[in-house]
Amino acid sequence: MNAEVKPQNKGTKQLFNNPILEKLSRTHISVPLIIFGCYTTALLYWNIESTSLTPLITVLLFLAGFITFTWVEYNMHRYVFHMKVYNEARKKLQYIIHGVHHEFPKDKDRLAMPPLLSITIATVLLLLFKVIMGDFVFAFLPGFLVGYASYLSVHYLVHAYAPPKNLFKALWVNHSVHHYKDGEVVFGVSSPLWDYIYGTMEPKVAK
Repeated sequence: MNAEVKPQNKGTKQLFNNPILEKLSRTHISVPLIIFGCYTTALLYWNIESTSLTPLITVLLFLAGFITFTWVEYNMHRYVFHMKVYNEARKKLQYIIHGVHHEFPKDKDRLAMPPLLSITIATVLLLLFKVIMGDFVFAFLPGFLVGYASYLSVHYLVHAYAPPKNLFKALWVNHSVHHYKDGEVVFGVSSPLWDYIYGTMEPKVAK
């Protein structure tokens, strides 16, 4: 993460001079949630109507897809969103895809990946997983997409609302550590599971 980026409590930032690109870089949280809800429903409907997968296999594959997404979420956040910025091109790319969010964490229009990009990625994953998994994809990918929708929901809530007075408060606390204390730890948003496994749960101690 670029050390020059400091979080601002208010405001937003224009990323593109082109008004179409700028518009496409923003989205209300309800848009991707509705899209992925429809996408997941369609895949599960196809699974029921057009495959021979049993209910048990469907549930197990769905859960496997959900857990797999939490691992992908962690690694994408750690190694792509927080890529090393050793030249100006990577510095600019990192800022566009994630640095702007760290600078303006309260900007609600940039708390989710733009829908057009999300749909494209989901469709590419469908085609890729279909080649690898065959009909299993119609149970696995819905779980993966529900994992993504859960991540979007948690990410929006922790930035837009005060923490609740229950066990879910830990998600707010964890993400606040990442944004305001140490941007090189606590990469999991929807779950701290992989931070515990990979040892990135606690802020680094200065030596």
